[in-house]
Amino acid sequence: MGIVAEQAIAFKKKYPTTIAWRIKKNASVIEKHLNPGEEVLYVFAGQRKLSRYDFFHTAVVALTNKRIIVGRKRVIFGYFIDTITPDMFNDFNIKVGLFFGRVIIDTIKEKVMIASLSSKAMPEVETALSENMIMLKKEYSEE
Repeated sequence: MGIVAEQAIAFKKKYPTTIAWRIKKNASVIEKHLNPGEEVLYVFAGQRKLSRYDFFHTAVVALTNKRIIVGRKRVIFGYFIDTITPDMFNDFNIKVGLFFGRVIIDTIKEKVMIASLSSKAMPEVETALSENMIMLKKEYSEE
């Protein structure tokens, strides 16, 4: 088991009300696409919302020292991977309800929504996302 799977499972154990399935399989997608010298800083799992009533697309999100990676393993074969680099990142929103929260990452082309996260996890996710994006934007602008 790789570092992404370990961190995703630890997140799920820490926040058990988060809705996420097949975490190891989804994490393996990200592990395949990590570049040399890329460090995983934070990982969380949730539902990659494509529509309002979509509850069956678990995704693992990894914040690295170079980008944000969202990985989803298909049930039968294949997978999906979304990469958000610092130049494509605009902003993000956190929405918290009584039981669940969601993160909406705004990029130049689209909005990536990860939902069904435990409402208790949202402060930690927000801190990790904002600190990572500040660091990446700073490094990107210095290059």
